[in-house]
Amino acid sequence: MQDKINAALTHFEKVMREQLERVERINAQKDFIDYQSLDKIIIGVCGGDGIGPVITNEAARVLKYLLDKDVKAGKIEFRNIDGLTIENRAAVNKAIPDDVLAELKKCHVILKGPTTTPRAGDPWPNVESANVAMRKELDLFANVRPVKVPDQGIDWTFFRENTEGAYTLGSCGVNVTDDLAIDFTVTTTEGTNRIARLAYDYARKNNKGKVSIITKANVVKTTDGKFLKLCQEVAKDYPDIETDDWYIDITTAKLIDEKRRRDFKVFVLPNLYGDIITDEAAEFQGGVGTAGSANIGKRYAMFEAIHGSAPRMVKEGRDKYADPCSMLRAAVLLLSHIGYQAEADKLEKALDICMYEEKKLQITGRDTGCTCKEFGDYVMATVESLDK
Repeated sequence: MQDKINAALTHFEKVMREQLERVERINAQKDFIDYQSLDKIIIGVCGGDGIGPVITNEAARVLKYLLDKDVKAGKIEFRNIDGLTIENRAAVNKAIPDDVLAELKKCHVILKGPTTTPRAGDPWPNVESANVAMRKELDLFANVRPVKVPDQGIDWTFFRENTEGAYTLGSCGVNVTDDLAIDFTVTTTEGTNRIARLAYDYARKNNKGKVSIITKANVVKTTDGKFLKLCQEVAKDYPDIETDDWYIDITTAKLIDEKRRRDFKVFVLPNLYGDIITDEAAEFQGGVGTAGSANIGKRYAMFEAIHGSAPRMVKEGRDKYADPCSMLRAAVLLLSHIGYQAEADKLEKALDICMYEEKKLQITGRDTGCTCKEFGDYVMATVESLDK
């Protein structure tokens, strides 16, 4: 028994040393990149696999239209980056092939389609999720997911910490004995401060007026307790923003409370809670196929759908009917992030018209609805009408 305890302690020491080294790295990071000071903003377009290239192409097409003037002036450059298909990743047995990662690092922001993560029974090696790997490699610590349903008074933006919590060491747990398994969760001072400040800055810039801190600090007292206290300290620098805090369990309940859910605006929360509750929230909007997300770091940012690559749709020949709304919503976030707020607002308005107001075309994922390109044309025509 003592041998097993000693082995677990050795493993734990290794994990702790690695995390202390990570703390030093993130503490040493500089401020966020200032896109307006750049001679050129490079946008990487990475289609991924499955339905990814189909829906990403539509989002890229709309982005190029909205940014056409600055593309022609040399202030914006789009770069197509292939190589994140499951076939290519499996061939080198890596989540992100080295040459693809090198190209990604030459960009400032990335528009990324869904990628396939192998699971038991798949004909692929068990490579790590490309998303998880990209978040680690580019230190994309903030996962930002908006959900909007105007007629229900829902206008939520979730700031989910992306690199800590229960997920950062998800593959580093230890089986002490056959009867005892232990996993780890991590909260750091700078890791929490930077996600909190990003959430409050967003609330101030977008006139949201309120931030809700979501934890389970009454039970998970050390890590969640630290997250809550640090967020509350950051809140003091934003006296114009109302702050409250909720436990994750009651939050999931209140999101379906038709009266109370209208009070929520901006959420900041640890990784695991954010993953679960944003999928619940997306259902109000029409499902995960309608929701985009941003993954933001100080140097890089990546924008994507929150759903998967849907290989079954490709296998059944239905990929041309895939819903591009998730990637188009991600494009709104991209535009806002790089300082093109007017263009972001225009695209968001066009999507609201196409998805909620007019609804002239319907996406069903089958030939009972329109194709991805037809819906993209509808959004493009609506954007153009807003220019007139």
